[in-house]
Amino acid sequence: QVQLVESGGGLVQAGDSLRLSCAAAGRTFSSYGMGWFRQAPGKEREFVAGISASGTNSYYADSMKGRFTISRDNAKKTVYLQMNSLKAEDTAVYYCAASITGWGISRYEYHYWGQGTQVTVSS
Repeated sequence: QVQLVESGGGLVQAGDSLRLSCAAAGRTFSSYGMGWFRQAPGKEREFVAGISASGTNSYYADSMKGRFTISRDNAKKTVYLQMNSLKAEDTAVYYCAASITGWGISRYEYHYWGQGTQVTVSS
């Protein structure tokens, strides 16, 4: 089992950057695929980015490609989401999640979730 805690959210202006962190507690962090999702008010939770357990492979939702970068440091049991060129439509609660079965773009492929961190982008 793994416990996840996100941090790094906040209020920024359009065009700014933010880096989110997700710290994990548990002995087997390096065996989990990790993902970032987000949920805006009144909308479904959507996939943002994912990374394999080793960190070798990463993948992004189309609207985030070129702006967001996911990375992980297994020694620190932390996964990151670097967000650049933020837009108002990026406003949402951002969640990190862990998958025991590898990686995927569906929320149903993830088994553990953090509590979320709010990102608000003003235009």
